[in-house]
Amino acid sequence: MNALKRKLLDLIEAQGPLTVVQYMAIAFGDPEHGYYMRRDPLGRDFITAPEVSQIFGELIGLFFVQVWEDRRRPGKFQFVELGPGRGTLMADMMRAAGKLRPQFVDAARITLVETSPALREIQAKTLGSSTVNWVSRFDDIAADGPLFLIANEFFDALPIHQFVKGERGWHERMVTSDGDNLRFALTPDHVPPSVIPASVREVAPGSVIEVNPGATELVRRIAGRIAETGGVALIIDYGHTTTAAGDTLQAMKDNAFADPLAEPGAADLTAHVDFQAFAKATAEGEGYAPPITVQAKFLEALGIHARAARLKRDNPERTSEIDSAVDRLIGPHQMGTLFKAFTIFEGRDQMTPPGFDD
Repeated sequence: MNALKRKLLDLIEAQGPLTVVQYMAIAFGDPEHGYYMRRDPLGRDFITAPEVSQIFGELIGLFFVQVWEDRRRPGKFQFVELGPGRGTLMADMMRAAGKLRPQFVDAARITLVETSPALREIQAKTLGSSTVNWVSRFDDIAADGPLFLIANEFFDALPIHQFVKGERGWHERMVTSDGDNLRFALTPDHVPPSVIPASVREVAPGSVIEVNPGATELVRRIAGRIAETGGVALIIDYGHTTTAAGDTLQAMKDNAFADPLAEPGAADLTAHVDFQAFAKATAEGEGYAPPITVQAKFLEALGIHARAARLKRDNPERTSEIDSAVDRLIGPHQMGTLFKAFTIFEGRDQMTPPGFDD
């Protein structure tokens, strides 16, 4: 039995069952044994798009150069990444931007929102001589200029509530124990129907609904900041375009699916993003979000095929590798349609960011 599982069993014995939100928060953030606190999981348990190919980060960098130019090249702006992993995406974005518009690099104030000491060390090495500011929360970002923000595979890791439809009402799914093992259980009492999105309250008994108030509140704050100071946010993640029933909580270990309760702190936990909830939160924050698009369409609009062709021309020995990476990023059976791109900007009086043209 791993140490964090023992710690959770003792906590449940002392205080009672945990919500799924509480369980995920401890599994990720426990100071001694949390998944992200003492390790670099990238490559071992999962691979994100920036680690698949440099093309991804380069295209995202050019995306931000374009929206910066569309906003008359502000001389100072906050360039923010939520959950920056190893720093690969930021490094690739800045390299591509610097080749095209050095002024963009000069104006950028890089801020990484990261809680893991281990990952901060890796990010510092990856970004080398770049001046970087680290914060632990979005609210700690300086409000001294427009906000240009990227969140790639960040929101899928934020803790969720799960609710199960019973014959007479809704119950929250909890994490409890049967002695030496963690297991799911339901609250005996019903939860108020108001916690369930209105569009899915009439689903069949046994259905699972996932709600992520932390994620939607963060999107609301991002939209509010952009409405106030200007800028653009780009969110790329896997999920669904409309709020729907379904149990999407999953664990990944060694690039394979695992039991979410078997080894807390030793496996990655994720759930699908509800982009319809993000669109609603954006409107509440007085930002504007054009229709969501799939990652394949978004990257194709940014020029992924042209960039891949140039890389293959310059590196013919890597042709097979580059083709494989492009297929992974935009293939319909890989990341191309499961992953969605979502952007927030000031409103209809500003130019729509590239890749989201109506």
